Parts: sequence; C-alpha cells; structure tokens
Amino acid sequence: MNKRLKEKVALITGASAGIGRASALALAEEGANLILTARRKERLEEIRAKVEKAGGKVVSIIGDATKEETAKKCVDDAVKTFGRLDILINNVGIGNYRDLVDTSAEDYDEMMDTNFRSTFLFTRYTVPAMIKHGSGTILMISSMAGIYGFAGEAVYSATKFAQVGFAQSLDKELRPKGIRVGVICPGGVKTEFAIGKGRTEESVASSGMLDPEDVASAVVLACTQSKNSRIIEVQMRTMNESLT
Repeated sequence: MNKRLKEKVALITGASAGIGRASALALAEEGANLILTARRKERLEEIRAKVEKAGGKVVSIIGDATKEETAKKCVDDAVKTFGRLDILINNVGIGNYRDLVDTSAEDYDEMMDTNFRSTFLFTRYTVPAMIKHGSGTILMISSMAGIYGFAGEAVYSATKFAQVGFAQSLDKELRPKGIRVGVICPGGVKTEFAIGKGRTEESVASSGMLDPEDVASAVVLACTQSKNSRIIEVQMRTMNESLT
C-alpha cells in the first residue's frame, strides 16, 4: 500500500481517545510519524505501542494542552526528533451542555481554554516551524455547533465558532507561505466527550452518531491533498439524522 504521508510529521492534541486516537492511528497507517499529547499516560502508551508494533514512530508527551509550555515542548520535540513538523491536528476539546443561566464562569473558562486557547497556543508555536519549510497543514476539529447555534450549548458553540473564524483568517494569512488551514465540523460522535456533562454512556451507545473513524477519514483526506489544493471546511452529519 502506498504510504501517502511517509516521513511526514503530525502533531495531535487530545490524542488519547476518541477522534484524536482514531486520527493518530489513521495517519500512522499512511506512514506519518507522530507527536501525540494528552493528559492520560496509560492511554497514550497504548496507542504508542500499537503504532510502534506496526513499524511507526511516535513521541508521546503528557501535558495539559491549555498550557503554553505543553505546546512549546510538543513543537520543539517534533523538530528535535524528526527535523520538521508537517501536520497539526487541533483536536483536544470538551463540552458542557447547559442552559446559559446554569453555566458558571468556571464552566466558561474551562471550555474556552480547552477548546480555543489550546488551538491558539499549538498553532502559534507550530506556524514558525512550517514557515521554515514552506509547507504544512493545520486542521481544527470544530463541530457543527461551530456552524449553527444550538439551545443549551451557547458557550460550547461560541468556542467552536471561534475555531472556525480562526481557521478562516489563517487560511488567508498562511496560504501565501505554503500552509493549508482547514476546519472539520462533525456532528455528534460516539466518544467519551461530554459524558456526565449533558450526555450519558447509554445515550451515546444507543445513538446513531458518527464513529471517531469517520472523522479520522476526513482528517486523512485533508492531509493528503495535492500541493495545488486545500480543504477549507468539512461538515459531517450522520446518515441517521432526522429529516425534520
């Protein structure tokens, strides 16, 4: 099989589960070397072992994606280990589905920091490394809540709209430097996301939502475009979505 991302280096935040984990395995299957970061060591080590067993190369970094030192270390380690950084997947995120009057300032800070501050930090430190080589792909894993507002998701939706606007602006800013910037906006995905904060394990398991691998396929598609093309935005919904 042709490894379309052979020798490319991909950094993925929130890589220990869900879309991040699925994207890591999918990019590794295409030959990419990986820099994976998350807070759960055991989960990261499980992914690392799986990729390395298949012949891939992985650097795993335990850290909080909202912290500047985590972003800087991930980028520095990518360049130190592999000599370059070609792909950034801003995936880490949380949800907390509550009406506005039930949402605290602490809830706001947690969602804004996790969903958008991390996106800013990792992109901020990645871009110079990409400019140096005159190429790169940056993807934000946003949400359909970043396209449409939903009741009970005002703050979450605001963080995801922020990612979409950030991507649109950077597309114009960075394209002249050879860097592609895009955003992937899935609907509900069967992951641990928002369990206990508006979702239950039972509701997710019985839903017809997307699988993490569905989103990972879109990530691979965006990362394997020719030099002459770019994917700006992907909107994804399940085939089980109601027609009404």
